Amino acid sequence: MNGDANKRAGRKEINLGEGNVGKLLFRLALPAITAQVINLLYNLVDRMYIGHLPGIGAAALTGVGVTLPVILAISAFSYLFSSGGAARASIMMGKQKNEEAERIMGNCAAALILAALVLTAFFQIFGRDILMIFGASDNTIGYAWDYMQIYSLGTIFVQIALGLNNFINAQGYATMGMISVVIGAGTNIVLDPILMFGFDMGVRGAALATIISQALSAVWIMVFLCSRRSFLKLRLRNLRISGKILAPCIALGASPFVMQFTESILNICFNVSLRTYGGDIAVGVMAVLSSVMQFALLPIIGMTQGSQPIVSYNYGAGKLDRVKLAFRKLLKASVIYAVALWALALLFPQLFMGMFTTDAEYIAMGTWAMRVYLAAVCVMGVQYACQQTFVALGNARTSLLLALLRKVFLLIPLIFILPRLITGSQVFAVFLAEPIADVAAASTTSFLFFRYMKKMLGKGTKEKKHETKSRIS
Repeated sequence: MNGDANKRAGRKEINLGEGNVGKLLFRLALPAITAQVINLLYNLVDRMYIGHLPGIGAAALTGVGVTLPVILAISAFSYLFSSGGAARASIMMGKQKNEEAERIMGNCAAALILAALVLTAFFQIFGRDILMIFGASDNTIGYAWDYMQIYSLGTIFVQIALGLNNFINAQGYATMGMISVVIGAGTNIVLDPILMFGFDMGVRGAALATIISQALSAVWIMVFLCSRRSFLKLRLRNLRISGKILAPCIALGASPFVMQFTESILNICFNVSLRTYGGDIAVGVMAVLSSVMQFALLPIIGMTQGSQPIVSYNYGAGKLDRVKLAFRKLLKASVIYAVALWALALLFPQLFMGMFTTDAEYIAMGTWAMRVYLAAVCVMGVQYACQQTFVALGNARTSLLLALLRKVFLLIPLIFILPRLITGSQVFAVFLAEPIADVAAASTTSFLFFRYMKKMLGKGTKEKKHETKSRIS
């Protein structure tokens, strides 16, 4: 690196290529986990307040729950451009190709902005009809559209806040990435009761609070990436989209995109099936369960985000021993957390339901439904650790296949097949689809991953031996 690069490198919070891997993973994962948990508060706090609106809480909660597939679809596009882009930027940094890393970040930023404009127009025009297809009823569509109409106007802030924050974390600035999320979530928590109850805006106030909060996060991130503090800078000249640069990022980001986008489709399938067999109450319970599941998986997602810069950077630098060690630490931590959470959800489901509603009928169904729905969440630590490490290693094809496996090939068909097989309790059958798919997907993913790691590490050992012989000769 030249002198300027060296000075900039000296300002990095963490050296990804050196030091104790366990401590490094902890330093990166803790802020990432915190950021993920705080980020979910946007939706959780909204739903908690909405569920307690006087007189309309239960119906409003169900209505806003129907908007979740749209929210997930919007965030999925941020992952499409940023997850693969951030991983590729880390790999380029490991190879000391910092200008290439900046070009990657600039292309991804331009793609995020373009996607935001298209999505905003699409949901403003077709949003109400889409919500009816997604599971809204005549009783809940008013609340769903009130929330969605305002939320979709802030799509550009969501894309920037979620997407470009990955490039802050990819540089090793985990604490700075966490702060950007804290700013938004903290603002949202303060604004929610003010707008919803103080200004009597109800559901629309919750949506407005969310987009104002995302806007503040987006501004913070843009200012940081354009400042001298950032190792990689967001430069105007790099905002021109180049297919040669962006295409590999999209290919690698396809797996996280599919995971998030299919989560949207998944929620639609659950809502449609549950509305058929259980009505609005079952759809409302699903809104709570999906929130709990999201919250349950966030620490694991945060750990995988913390490990990604370590794995990608050291893979690019050819330090395969550090790659292997980082994965082992990630897998151990993910499994321990998933098992602990599984026990908590099965023992105290009524506690989680009570956070969202006081309606006795909702709580009664939600208590047994949660035990079924989260029955196999203990295996998700293995699933996410293996699948996301494929992304960090740049293996786009396998990571995409595994993203499709659990939801598209297994879970969605089971949602519609099981109620036909278990005719005595069809709502139970719909919820049962989740744990069956979880076990099957985790088993397949772990088998493919460990076989791939063995092959990759064996190849690295042969290359080192070849280099040693070449030096001797």
